[in-house]
Amino acid sequence: MYFKKIAKMSTLFPRLLTTAHAAMRSFHPESKQCILYIRHSSRSELLGTVVRRYWKGNIMSFTIEERGNPNTLSYRVYFKNSEGKYISPFHDIPIYADEGQNIFHMVVEVPRWTNAKMEIATKDPLNPIKQDVKKGNLRYVANVFPHKGYIWNYGAIPQTWEDPEHKDGDTGCCGDNDPIDVCEIGSRVCSRGEVIKVKVLGVLAMIDEGETDWKVIAINVDDPEAGELNNIGDVQRLKPGYLEATVDWFRRYKVPDGKPENQFAFNGEFKDKDFALATIKSTHDFWKNLISQPTNAGGLNCKNTCVSGDGSPHCCSSNEAKAVVDATTGRKRKRENPDQTGREQKSKQHCACGQEEPIPCSVDKWFYYKK
Repeated sequence: MYFKKIAKMSTLFPRLLTTAHAAMRSFHPESKQCILYIRHSSRSELLGTVVRRYWKGNIMSFTIEERGNPNTLSYRVYFKNSEGKYISPFHDIPIYADEGQNIFHMVVEVPRWTNAKMEIATKDPLNPIKQDVKKGNLRYVANVFPHKGYIWNYGAIPQTWEDPEHKDGDTGCCGDNDPIDVCEIGSRVCSRGEVIKVKVLGVLAMIDEGETDWKVIAINVDDPEAGELNNIGDVQRLKPGYLEATVDWFRRYKVPDGKPENQFAFNGEFKDKDFALATIKSTHDFWKNLISQPTNAGGLNCKNTCVSGDGSPHCCSSNEAKAVVDATTGRKRKRENPDQTGREQKSKQHCACGQEEPIPCSVDKWFYYKK
């Protein structure tokens, strides 16, 4: 069916597609959804635009469905693809938005300036976003002066995994058993659960309690400054102080919990774009090994609805996925993934989720200490 569309396009745009060829970069067997990239020497960008305009029905989009009561232990954020099927943001959302241009998908877990430590639940079925818990209480990051909450849009790149059995040659430590983290430094405050396309600029190697915890620095491709930011040096030049503040934030954010300051490889220096890309690709390889194993590794839940075939123990049918979500306590609220301008699109169905509980007043307090 897909190549018939390309054949039809060749009749509509013969001069553009005479010598072009199509390659399926990502194919979801069950949903019959794929991404096609058209390449034609220097005209690849134009051809890609033609495909995106002509084949609008297969452009990937995602929605979220909130379950439970916000600011409580029951709260979850589940994901759906454009066909309305529940998916795992860890396993089913493709790592690449545009592999040829090294543009990645990013799942926003924590919007900038907020304090709730939300994260992809890697050990839960379908891996919804939920708030981290410590000693039975919801976890919030402290405002370590002068930083208010998270100072970037914070999230993860899907289909990556920092392998806890792999000792990194540069850091001397094993991975932290999570998808690779991203700090998006654009001007817009994103929404929880938003899936955006980012350009990678560099990476910081944090050592968190003896584990390697990479922090990728990236910018939303739709940000007004995205065209001027192409490597980590551009961030230093155009956003002076931001990288230093980032190191300071990661160094000290656990101190209010009674833990020591975090340490860094490379003496706390950021590595450039090429190093960051190589790091991301290695974590993608680790993820591919993870998803191909017959049993869950590292205590992670690898159930997915789009990646694994019918014979895999990780394959989750649509009915099974729906049962997982329906088993979540609380009512639901569905909303569309915000568009590229940040305005939320109108949902076709509005259901009130459970009552939102107030955030503790202590979350707004400043924490001071001498470095």
